[in-house]
Amino acid sequence: MKVFITGGSGYVGKATVKALIRQGFEVTALARSDRSAHSVETLGATPVMGGLTDTGTLRAAAGEADGVIHLGQHYGADTATVDSAASQALLDGLGGRGTYVHTGGVWVYGNTNGVVDENAPLNPPQLTSWRLKNEKQVLARASNGSRPVVVMPGLVYGHGEGLIKQFLVDPGRDEGTVLSIGDGRNHWALVHVDDVAELYVLALSAPAGSVYVGVSDQNIPLSRIAQAVAQGVGRAGHITALSLEEAEARMGPIAEAFALDQQLTGARARKELGWTPTRLDALTDLARAH
Repeated sequence: MKVFITGGSGYVGKATVKALIRQGFEVTALARSDRSAHSVETLGATPVMGGLTDTGTLRAAAGEADGVIHLGQHYGADTATVDSAASQALLDGLGGRGTYVHTGGVWVYGNTNGVVDENAPLNPPQLTSWRLKNEKQVLARASNGSRPVVVMPGLVYGHGEGLIKQFLVDPGRDEGTVLSIGDGRNHWALVHVDDVAELYVLALSAPAGSVYVGVSDQNIPLSRIAQAVAQGVGRAGHITALSLEEAEARMGPIAEAFALDQQLTGARARKELGWTPTRLDALTDLARAH
């Protein structure tokens, strides 16, 4: 079975390509540069040169595949427009032959007020509000014979990469103190990159129209995450609490998402797809030396 993936040279993408190849899939991967092409080739995938704005390339590559995983994201003022056009091109190319797996994210649920699942009300921060319309359009294609599925990862960690590295680890190492927001009692819904990669592979066999929250039920207060990161960068106990306004000035719009209090469960994916996350000690992972 051949799978075409966008974002294959990215953080989650690399782990997903590895997971696909371990499971015996033939993988083609979108690559917008020679560096990206080399990256996916090293993993065992065949590069397809182009970007997310090249809808003709996306349609053709999906047309030669038996399944598609869309992990790539275009960054800019036109993020929503590019993502919408790309997803529709991929769906058009794939048709009804296989499953199209679209990437969402749990931030669209806003503050959850306890542990919730995929049926929780949607209340996204400004940063991810654009996702709601696009995901609705993607899922609507199920009524026309396509097989769309949406995977909504939590905050991904592991292998010393990702947003935690960018916004907590690196500043902590460079400045000698790890940034936190408020009193740190808000929870982050975490998932290890290798676990969520395995969920993407399983989602290729999911029923059309399905939505899966990709979290490993590690709903950890930000204060404990910051403490673990501080230990990992050799600055145990050195944490600077920022107000939301200060965090937005330092981090940009993502601070609003980091300030959310989110607790979610991935029980649906475990029950319906047999997903079994095994990396369940985020604090130990984050406390390792970086």
